[in-house]
Amino acid sequence: MKADSIRFSFQIPIAARVRQFAAATRQLARAALPGQCALCGNLSQALLCGGCDAQYWNEQRLRCATCALPLAASYLRREREDVRAHCTACLEAPPAFNDTLALADYRAPLDTLAVELKFRARLAAGAEFARHLHRVFEDSGLPRPDVIVPVPLSRPRLIARGYNQAWAIAQPLARRLGVRSDASLIARVRHTSAQSRLDLDTRRRNVANAFAISGDVRGRHIGVVDDVMTSGATLDALARAFKFAGARRVTNFVALRTPKD
Repeated sequence: MKADSIRFSFQIPIAARVRQFAAATRQLARAALPGQCALCGNLSQALLCGGCDAQYWNEQRLRCATCALPLAASYLRREREDVRAHCTACLEAPPAFNDTLALADYRAPLDTLAVELKFRARLAAGAEFARHLHRVFEDSGLPRPDVIVPVPLSRPRLIARGYNQAWAIAQPLARRLGVRSDASLIARVRHTSAQSRLDLDTRRRNVANAFAISGDVRGRHIGVVDDVMTSGATLDALARAFKFAGARRVTNFVALRTPKD
């Protein structure tokens, strides 16, 4: 017993020193051997070089405040007091979620980052999306969520992919917002077909009753994170599940938004 306690007391400091040394080595390697910008291919110590980082995140787009669908500039009339524009679809049939923040349209070159994150496990892209989503949120005037959750994957899809790309954005975003992230709060209880292959009505039927809440969300403001928003059917189904369970508000944080449903 005495020998075990002595051995245990030495293991922790050694392990800590090893981790510190490994982290310092990685940091030194990054500084000495910069990689390539994910968009233009130029040398860069970050995921994006300074030029691409400054150019592609500053897209001036008037978007629906509810679903983030791009709107024509003429849509916002000068005499209108409410500067938060809403698309016709959201005015006529409001979705269950309250707001959506999106960084940019799903198109070149930023769609490359979404593809790299989703299919090639380039998790640094998730942190990059989170950094800019935090900036957009700080400029939005919206209330801060109580908890951040990712759009869940079904168990078969999670096993096949090995990770959830939405969780790679949700975790660093929650840290920046200073709120809790929880991937277990909602689960996809029914495996569904890929939404990208379906029309709008089929998408809605596809995700109906596909989610289940596993925690107490009564009176809470939920922030839902996804990499790409297309029709909004999945996010609407998620928001409906949260609202049915008693959530007060649901705000979507999406990296990229398709210009049309």
